[in-house]
Amino acid sequence: MKRVLITGGAGFIAHHLIYFLLNKTDWTIISLDRLDYSGNLNRLDNILSKLTDTQKSRIKVVYHDLKSEINPWIKKEIGDIDIILHLAAGSHVDRSIDYPMEFVLDNVVGTANILDYARYINDKKGLERFIYFSTDEVFGPAPAGIDYKENDRYNSTNPYSATKAGGEELAVAYENTYGLPVYVTHTMNVFGERQHPEKFIPMCIKKIRDGETVTIHSDKTRKIPGSRHYIHAEDVAEAIYFLLINNIDHNLDFGGAKCPKFNIVGSEELNNLELAKIIATSQGKELKYKMVDFHSSRPGHDLRYSLSGEKMKKLGWEPSIKLTDRIKQVVNWSLENQNWIEL
Repeated sequence: MKRVLITGGAGFIAHHLIYFLLNKTDWTIISLDRLDYSGNLNRLDNILSKLTDTQKSRIKVVYHDLKSEINPWIKKEIGDIDIILHLAAGSHVDRSIDYPMEFVLDNVVGTANILDYARYINDKKGLERFIYFSTDEVFGPAPAGIDYKENDRYNSTNPYSATKAGGEELAVAYENTYGLPVYVTHTMNVFGERQHPEKFIPMCIKKIRDGETVTIHSDKTRKIPGSRHYIHAEDVAEAIYFLLINNIDHNLDFGGAKCPKFNIVGSEELNNLELAKIIATSQGKELKYKMVDFHSSRPGHDLRYSLSGEKMKKLGWEPSIKLTDRIKQVVNWSLENQNWIEL
């Protein structure tokens, strides 16, 4: 039975991953979290209420802030580990613009500390896999018709994406220097149940429910909305599991790069106006909206991000449920659990 350490386990994406793995496997999960602005133990409590006692017995929560090294007491609490999934990160773009050093400490120093712990485990008993959870934003804005592949150049446009790129390069370096078995994943905009209410989809659900006006991020003309490849957190969890259980041949390329990278991408691209309309239709409500040129007035916010999902598709994975069905699923759940969309 494998033992898996998931950093940021009380965070939005990570708690979906924990729920997926407890249902799909017999693995033991150790959730490492500092329970800050992004972390919420109520997420774990909510998913645990849906599990059997046996499943619940396979999760342990350890409190730790990765700005500090993992000391001997925390190591003892964690115990032996086979797999590390590093999802803990500061991820709020606006906050990174206002307080960039916070993100350097969380996303670069924090990653260095978990990598040092992974090196300790690897030297002690061998580590099966370390997955660094990166973002589409490291590539920067994508012009129309461009879908960035895993090894395309980076062009960070805000401190958040720059620090995620910095953490990613550290992960690559630890594979090259110390032989850590590292994978890197890039994921686009993730949504789902129990997401923070400030995020676009839960915010839209609430505003449309209440008959309020939804602000749509657009270009300078206020005619072209921003767009993303949205993906549900359950699909992300399924993709991570796919990478963990399959033997994937990795041909060295780009000057002998050893560290495999994988884009986890939703199957459809939607602009934010189309998305808001789907949310409104799902509620049987009228959409009230205004287009706002937020990008030009505040550098660091990009109109379009886009990744190519071809590599994962060729390996045998792509989302199995249509995006529109996933959106309706989250709308219905949110209206039945309205405390999760209230600030």
